[in-house]
Parts: sequence; structure tokens; C-alpha cells
Amino acid sequence: MSKHIIADPATGEPVCRCFKRCGGCQLQEAYAGQLTYKQEKAERMLSKFAPVRPILGMEHPYHYRNKVQNLFGRDGKGRIISGIFQSTGQKLVATDDCMLEDERAAPIIRTLKKLMHDLRIQPYDLRTGTGLLRHTLIRTSASAGEVMLVLVTASAMLPSKNNLVKALCKAHPEITTIVQNICPDGRPLTLGTRSITLFGSGTITDELCGCRFRISPASFYQVNPAQTERLYRCAVDAADIREGVTVIDAYCGTGTIGMICAKQGASVIGVEQNPDAVRDAAANAKLNRLSSIRFCRDDAGKFMEQLAAEGGHCDVLIMDPPRAGASPAFLRSAAILRPKKIVYVSCKIETLERDLLQLKKSGYQVTMIQPVDMFPHTTGIETVCLLEYRKSAPAKKHK
Repeated sequence: MSKHIIADPATGEPVCRCFKRCGGCQLQEAYAGQLTYKQEKAERMLSKFAPVRPILGMEHPYHYRNKVQNLFGRDGKGRIISGIFQSTGQKLVATDDCMLEDERAAPIIRTLKKLMHDLRIQPYDLRTGTGLLRHTLIRTSASAGEVMLVLVTASAMLPSKNNLVKALCKAHPEITTIVQNICPDGRPLTLGTRSITLFGSGTITDELCGCRFRISPASFYQVNPAQTERLYRCAVDAADIREGVTVIDAYCGTGTIGMICAKQGASVIGVEQNPDAVRDAAANAKLNRLSSIRFCRDDAGKFMEQLAAEGGHCDVLIMDPPRAGASPAFLRSAAILRPKKIVYVSCKIETLERDLLQLKKSGYQVTMIQPVDMFPHTTGIETVCLLEYRKSAPAKKHK
């Protein structure tokens, strides 16, 4: 166990010493207590719509994050340190380990700090804007065991680049690709638009619900693969996806849920505004040899409104919006299109409650609510809701 993590003598569960300084975790009680807290919150906010199923927790709620980011700096003695960016204080919190991150990440970071010292690679200083290495991004694949290391630098010049890559790969043969991303400005932990592959293919591959996904440095991909599989299985099963069903996957990102539906025989249209996500989605559909799914770069609400105006339809609408929830325009468009079923995948229960109230006014009844603990030790609750159209509402005029 890391020196930064101790065991609770009462439960034997790990307790992080950085808890109050870091801010990455908000819950420190035993895991069973965390699940009770989340279940009670879900029932308090959502039981007015339908009974809330027992939350799906993790068997081993530690080291689940497959995406790890570290800032670099110097301590008072000038030694290179690494740690987590605390957004509230806009500062680096030094730590050598984290009980949420993939265990393969910390040893790589320790080796990198030594190599930075030996090769005179300077950490980027947030206050002065000087230095080179802004941060690192490590992405891991649970299914394939692959590891990607991304070195985010303030300029393209990387001293002793070949020696650095060779030493990293020798010390950590589990690394399958190393990428340099150039980000001359911007907020901490952001990526620039230019990347250079220094070793390997520049991507890693993971498998989820029987589909393969190629992950690049900037790809959106859920950080907890074990719980993501349970979440997506729940969503697809709730919608009763089978051959012949037509699906719109709104806010589709890289198309994960939509491709799982297509693999089960559905005809799917994925809608997403982010051009990089749409490109990744199309590549992943090709990787999985799925011909019954296509992707449209558009605002999901406008796309659905236009589809309704043209007399189109879908049997199932799957929506996985950001934390802010769906916009009023999106919900109005959903009411116009009027699919038989809506599967709402939410990452923030407060906006989910708000949006369910609006969909209820449009004639939908919530028939299933399944919370999933996607982010143990945080207050976040991921939820899958199934809504079914149950009454004839007055026809809405399309403007």
C-alpha cells in the first residue's frame, strides 16, 4: 500500500491522506456507507417518478480510473514533484499515488520524474509560464492491457527525446505507445491540437460489451470500464434493442452505446457536435464492421426537429447529455419526434430530475430507474432511466 494511503482500523479499507487537500474525492466513509448515501439521494430525488432499483456498486472500488493526469512542478528544495491539479485552488497538490487511479500509472510517473532530472527536462510553471512539460496523460486498456503515455509540452522541442522514450520503454515494457502533444497555452490539463507519435501506434484499443474501441489521446471514453459495461448493458436491455429497431443515439460522443445497439441488429443514427468525436465514432464503427450505424455532426435537438418535420421517426431515443443535462430545445424536439421509448443516461441526478419533469409533461412515463456507482468515493451518481410514451398529447406545431 502506498505511503499516502493508510487503512481504516475499523474497516480495513484504504483511506487517502490527501483527501482534504486534493478535492478529487468527496466521500471518505466505508464503501457500504457511500452506497447507502447515494441510494438514499437517488430515492429522495427520483422516487416520485418510479421505484428506484438498488444501486449497482463495485466489488473492488479502487484503482478503477483508466485515465490519469498529472501536473509537474518543483518543491521548496527545487526537486521535481508531481500530483493532482486542484481546480478550486488552481494549484498542484503533490502526491505519488492515488487510490482511484490505475496502479500502472504511479510507477511510470516516478520513472519520468527521475528522467526529467537526468535529462534536464523542465516542468512547466503555471505562475510564470516557463518550462516545458505541462502535464502527462496516461490511458490504459483493461481488456487488452495496453498503456498510452501522453507527454503534453509547451513547445514541440523535446530535449533528448529518443533517450527519454528508450528509457521509459525499458523501465516499463507495459507501455505500448508514447505520444507528444503540443499545447503552447490554455488551461491546465488541456490538450493542444497537434500530436506527434514517438513510439507505437499512437492509440490503444479496449473492448466493451463485445465491441472494440480505438482510443486516441483526445478520445472521450468512460474512465471506469467495469461499471461502464454494466451501465451500457442496462441501457441497451432497458430499450429492448433487437433487429429492426430504429435508434437515435443523441450526444453520442464516440458512439459507444449506439455501436452496441447496432451489434444487436438495430439501425442507428449517432448525433454529435464534436468533430473529433464523430471522426473517432466512424473509425470505431469501421473497426467493428458495423454497417447499420451512421454518424451525423449536428446539434441533436435540431437534428431531431428536422427529422420530425420530414416525417421521420425512431423507435428509441438514447440520450446521454453532459452534466448540464438536456437543453429545453432538445426536450421540445424529443416531444415532437415522439419515440416510443427514451433511455436517459445521466451523470448528474439534479439535472436528470429537472428533465424528467419536462418529459413527463410531454406524455412520457418513467418505468425504470437504475443508479450505477460509476465514480466510487465521489458524490457522483450515474443513472439509467427508461421512459415510455403512454398518452396522446396535443399535436405540437413545428416552427
